[in-house]
Amino acid sequence: MIANRSDFANYLICFVLGGVVLYIGKPLFIPLSFALLISFIVYPAVKWMQQKGVPGMLAIIAAVSVVMLLLLALVALLLQQIVSFASEWDTLSTQLLESILAGSRYINEHFHITQEQQEEWFSTALKNSTAGILSLIKNLLFTSGISFVLMVIIPVYAVLILHYRGVFVEVLFSFFPSEKRVVLQEILFETIHQYHNFIRGMLIVYLIVGILNSIGLLMLGIERAFFFGFIASILTFIPYVGIMVAALLPIAVSWITYDSAWYPIGVIAVFSVVQYLEANVIYPYVVGSRLHLNTLVILVAVIAGGILWGGSGMILFIPFVAIIKLIADRTNGWEPVARLLGEQGGRLTTK
Repeated sequence: MIANRSDFANYLICFVLGGVVLYIGKPLFIPLSFALLISFIVYPAVKWMQQKGVPGMLAIIAAVSVVMLLLLALVALLLQQIVSFASEWDTLSTQLLESILAGSRYINEHFHITQEQQEEWFSTALKNSTAGILSLIKNLLFTSGISFVLMVIIPVYAVLILHYRGVFVEVLFSFFPSEKRVVLQEILFETIHQYHNFIRGMLIVYLIVGILNSIGLLMLGIERAFFFGFIASILTFIPYVGIMVAALLPIAVSWITYDSAWYPIGVIAVFSVVQYLEANVIYPYVVGSRLHLNTLVILVAVIAGGILWGGSGMILFIPFVAIIKLIADRTNGWEPVARLLGEQGGRLTTK
């Protein structure tokens, strides 16, 4: 019993220290993790090109460049949404002013609050919220700056990881006895396979979310519902900011088209409900079933990733947990971990 308590204490200490290291080291670990993700995704293409006679570094740069161009296309899509919203701002601001005046008259007539009292209350609220708005803008600018740096450094990391992959594998093998090398090769191969399953699962999630967004906007009678629905789905890849920017244009269009505040509220409701379903039902189920992880583990990994690494952690921690399960499946003594993480109690092996 004492030994078990001692083992539990050691595991708990390692768990806490690991969390501290991950949190403190996130400026280093986040770009490295994204680079590793990209490396695993493009490795089959790199290997195929090298077998066809393409020089190693040229094949690596070409494959990583394709991925980065896709990410830049997402950023361009985000900027296009912002520009489109800005072009509608003159009309929208007029609608907004008319709605404010109408609301002011309604409050005056039904609640007997004079316009002067409303202006005083609004001025006080504006002063109190200015600090929060400035803080939000500051955080967004800071996040944008970090994102720009990451867009530069992540592909460099990915290229170098792929270039020196043989050295990394040899060093990894040197830490284990020769009889374990077959198991290590299986784990490395299936890790790449799991990352591909993760990406395929994400694509299915975006497809489902796009369809649900579009159906909701169609029910509201919003023009170009499928365009707005799938743009919002794709931009959810950019945590927090993506969905907010994606919602701006359909909100503006619905307000201008129908001259009623209820339609923008309906758009916000549609996106909010779909986002809730995506985070708590669709994403855990679809991605978890492809990685053979149970839904509870997926949810815990998403929340833990968000706490430690923010939006990046919510994406990256899922394949990390899948790799832990791969190792647990093939390691004696780790059977309880495999059972805990697996869909149906885990796949127990005696390898």
